[in-house]
Amino acid sequence: MSDSPLAQTVAALQPRARTELAELVAFKSVADPAQFPKSECEAAANWIVDTLRADGFRDVALLDTPDGTQSVYGFLPGPSGAPTVLLYAHYDVQPPLDEAAWDSPPFELTERDGRWYGRGAADCKGGLIMHLTALRALKEHGGIPVNVKVIVEGSEEQGTGGLERYAEAHPELLAADAIVIGDTGNFRAGLPTVTATLRGMTLLRVQVDTLAGNLHSGQFGGAAPDALAALIRILDSLRAEDGSTTVTGLAADATWDGLQYPEDDFRQDAKVLDGVGLLGTGTVADRIWARPAVTVLGIDCPPVVGATPSVQAGARALVSLRVPPGTDAAEATKLLTAHLESAAPWGARVAVEQVGQGQAFRADTSSPAYTSMAAALRDAYDGEEMQTSGMGGSIPLCNTLARLYPDAEILLIGLSEPEAQIHAVNESVCPRELERMSLATANFLRSYGS
Repeated sequence: MSDSPLAQTVAALQPRARTELAELVAFKSVADPAQFPKSECEAAANWIVDTLRADGFRDVALLDTPDGTQSVYGFLPGPSGAPTVLLYAHYDVQPPLDEAAWDSPPFELTERDGRWYGRGAADCKGGLIMHLTALRALKEHGGIPVNVKVIVEGSEEQGTGGLERYAEAHPELLAADAIVIGDTGNFRAGLPTVTATLRGMTLLRVQVDTLAGNLHSGQFGGAAPDALAALIRILDSLRAEDGSTTVTGLAADATWDGLQYPEDDFRQDAKVLDGVGLLGTGTVADRIWARPAVTVLGIDCPPVVGATPSVQAGARALVSLRVPPGTDAAEATKLLTAHLESAAPWGARVAVEQVGQGQAFRADTSSPAYTSMAAALRDAYDGEEMQTSGMGGSIPLCNTLARLYPDAEILLIGLSEPEAQIHAVNESVCPRELERMSLATANFLRSYGS
């Protein structure tokens, strides 16, 4: 990393960054009151409010968004006539899954083997700390040369669209010349990467009913229609024999012509067990960045422990579908809904409910802001050239911002990389990545301001 005075200041700020990240990770800010109290999200939002105010931000506000969550906004004025940069992160996190499977408590930032472990450490509480560290470093070296807006979302992981609808109702609030989304990351630790595309998503809950109530499997099994068996058949219809996604009417043959993902590297990053094959055909990059992908996220049915010999009257599942740029998420939702309904065997009754949705996104990597970011990353990563990749996940706000501010340049960076294991057990962030990306962000703001 550069040994410039700015880089030295960023390095000196790392203990503070770790302390604040630990405070923020401690909030169980899963934006689903069925899993964790809403007060945990509210406490995290208030922590951000207090931190922004302490850092000199003006107009700091809690925004009550239409989905019942809160986002945090703040404004830091720069020199007269300077461009405006919007910095984005989100404080809500995925649930920890099986807490017993974590090697350390998921909501307690724990250092181990040179990494900091905790839910949200990389996705995306660390992204907020990255932004704050960059701004603090710039303050110590001549001030911040741009107007800065910060928006920290409270429901990105749920995909419920609260901030998108708030921004549409208040379009002046987030207007900016450049937008830095701090919620993606590098293709690999040490390889500076900007994200060129994001797959969109739709999230559906499917309920299958066949009987008025459960029946004794010995007395009725063999003729009584089993709702769980019907659900299994419906879900199985979403994949071809090779495991590729097959939603009727949805194209699934696009290719990716950018940075490639070697299959052996992918197997290692994904921790695929020996002898188990990958899904689909084409390159790994085709499959994870350019094509739709369905995932069954959960099934409601009796657990093995305590199960009774019964034919099930009802069962339901939560199904996620990722869609690439060029595919409208709303149209994909219609196609997936129709597929689920038409795949029901034995006349089983199927009810499909949309839970969340986000459009895919494609950035304009030829814009001047990307030139500035390339130089900023090169300095922070010891001369390594910036790469561009896709990302399988969606950030629903991106398309809303692109539509509201068509002249704004949108860049996607962040702290995720394969070892971070975001959304999984033992999520972590590499402190070296946090330091380098904080410096890159500071370099970018300095360059963009000039």
